[in-house]
Amino acid sequence: MTREEKKIEGQKTDKAIKGKKSSSRKTEKKQKILVIVESPAKAKTIEKYLGSDYSVKASIGHLIDLPKSRLAIDVDHNFEPEYITVRGKAKLLKELQGDAKKSARVLLASDNDREGEAIAWHLRNAISAKNARVPIQRIAFNEITPQAIRDAVANPGDVDESKVNAQKARRVLDRLVGYNLSPLLWKKVKNGLSAGRVQSVALRLICEREKEVESFIPDEYWSLDADFKAGKHSYTAQLVSWQGRKPELKNEESVKSIIAQLEKADCIVQDIREIEKTLRPKPPFTTSQLQQTAANRLGFTSKKTMQVAQMLYEGVNTGSGRIGLITYMRTDSVRISQTALEEVREWINAAYKNSLPEKPNEYAAGKKAQDAHEAIRPTYVKYTPDDIKDSLSRDQLRLYTIIWERFVASQMINAKTRTVSADIAAGEGIFRISGTKITEKGFYKVMKLLASREEKGDSYPALKKGEKIHVDKFHPEQHFTQGPPRFTDASIVKTLEELGIGRPSTYASIISVLLDRYYVTRSNKQLVPSVLGRLINDMLVEYFPHVVNSAFTASMETKLDQVEESAIRWPDMIREFWDPFKNTVDEVGKTLESYKGSLDEPTDYVCEKCGKPLIKKLGRFGFFLACSGFPECRNTKSIPLAKCPKCGGDIVARKTRGRGKEFYGCSNYPDCDFISHFKPINQNCPKCGCFLVEKFDKKNGSRKACINPDCDYLHSDDEAEDKESKIKESRIEE
Repeated sequence: MTREEKKIEGQKTDKAIKGKKSSSRKTEKKQKILVIVESPAKAKTIEKYLGSDYSVKASIGHLIDLPKSRLAIDVDHNFEPEYITVRGKAKLLKELQGDAKKSARVLLASDNDREGEAIAWHLRNAISAKNARVPIQRIAFNEITPQAIRDAVANPGDVDESKVNAQKARRVLDRLVGYNLSPLLWKKVKNGLSAGRVQSVALRLICEREKEVESFIPDEYWSLDADFKAGKHSYTAQLVSWQGRKPELKNEESVKSIIAQLEKADCIVQDIREIEKTLRPKPPFTTSQLQQTAANRLGFTSKKTMQVAQMLYEGVNTGSGRIGLITYMRTDSVRISQTALEEVREWINAAYKNSLPEKPNEYAAGKKAQDAHEAIRPTYVKYTPDDIKDSLSRDQLRLYTIIWERFVASQMINAKTRTVSADIAAGEGIFRISGTKITEKGFYKVMKLLASREEKGDSYPALKKGEKIHVDKFHPEQHFTQGPPRFTDASIVKTLEELGIGRPSTYASIISVLLDRYYVTRSNKQLVPSVLGRLINDMLVEYFPHVVNSAFTASMETKLDQVEESAIRWPDMIREFWDPFKNTVDEVGKTLESYKGSLDEPTDYVCEKCGKPLIKKLGRFGFFLACSGFPECRNTKSIPLAKCPKCGGDIVARKTRGRGKEFYGCSNYPDCDFISHFKPINQNCPKCGCFLVEKFDKKNGSRKACINPDCDYLHSDDEAEDKESKIKESRIEE
């Protein structure tokens, strides 16, 4: 081969090599990094941050879990769970496995908690089984912002096996309880029932509170206010002392006796006192506090609070781009990052310079806090509620507002108030009037939706010690003592947290499960156990007191934490619970008499369709009447709740057209138009014989009262305005 030929051949070889390198580089460029998150909304937000070199896909929750059709726990071999692909998720899992095969590497970015870690663990195993060579790593972040995502991608780690074991232990524990108690309920009570480890404890708390509510007998008492005039000013003060003691006004006669003695008495301002008070801002929200505040201030259920918070966390289009507005919303910590602390102090210094403390405010976490995540806070303080209100729905804006206000206020100076109290001596009595004002607004400067009574303030009484004034009018008022309040979403979450039952991620689901199973219903935002819920609770408390014991359940939560800390082995923890529990289940299954059939009660009612007797039966919505001729006759109807005071007919539950609001009316409608907006209770008035109802208002809470407006039994003076209004015939749905 000549020198020229060699040169030409060499050039061809170089071109071939360059072509291969070029082709190789093109192939590398085509291989993206696959990021797998839990939700499509989160995937959409993160993909915009990472750019074209990344592909972001969503697993939409768990892809692999225990089957629903069987126990799937090997109790003889360390309680090893049998996992399967979740029904309907096989196609998605196959797609993710295919995407992983085409990717340079895989980053698992499910939520940074136990459930999220389990999702990442299952995904890693499923992808590795098909693509052993693809690198798989775990990334975690507390907020969905460009910087947080970039930091997470730059610092990947491995799946936390201890956190996975804690999730596995909880899943196995709940499965063992649920899949052993539920069949027992089917066998002994009614088909379709179920019981859960944590939910059953919450149900017990609600049922026990209901017993307290029902057994409470209200006592009558009175209060006495008086209008005083001093020059052009008038004041209303309350009687706080009579004959040197706290007044005991048990009835109207005792109040009238005092009024008679005071009508001509000389009145003088005996004392003026001023009290200064310092109010410290509250820490940023934890999950529990957010749910409680959203329930009390916004009227949100726990489930709604978490749904809206999830939207804010995953990302909202603000016009300039899509961004996660709050940090992770499942946390029991009040800690905030140094970056967030510096940002909020910088914002306060610019907006309210005089309200910035010299040093950052510090808050102590609760004793049982895991402190795995930051407190719930806005990702960027610069996005004030007013700035982004046009990008949010009404519910999103309201929830974001209280999160933003609480966080910013937590790093501002204290507020100060002054309370001025005047004691007015009248005969042998002392009346007191007070007024409170904020003297230094401090953190209240950013409070709007979370403004308190202190901020709104009252006017000071413009009185001087020794000043003579006179009584213009007396205002005696009748009251009744209030029994223990029923649980609301806010109070049950607070109680569960205080008892150490459940975790931030479970509070909302505990309430939702009880409502979905119809063990509990909502009435005026209160949680009321249904007949079915009470029956289940009574059985569980009698035969499984250990399982539905709040202290025991709290101890199991502590052990799950110890599993996550690698302090104990999860199979040992389960074994300690399982052996005595299984023995109890077997024993109860043999000895417990069946409730089936005993729940059905014969009645004197006759089916208007076939003439056969009607039977009182228990359904998932409570008791109802059904024809004994079933299945030939399928007639059902509501159970009469009381006798109509107008015509003697039956009072039954009915619903209005449109919104379907429940009310209680006579079964003889339209011949009888009597209705009540209050549910009858199983008691008759001892004075007039009409039925009693349970009434509710914000001022007095829940209380019993006679349905007869002309009867004064358990009525307040202002109940003259509470006479039953009537719904027009056109709005009533038979």
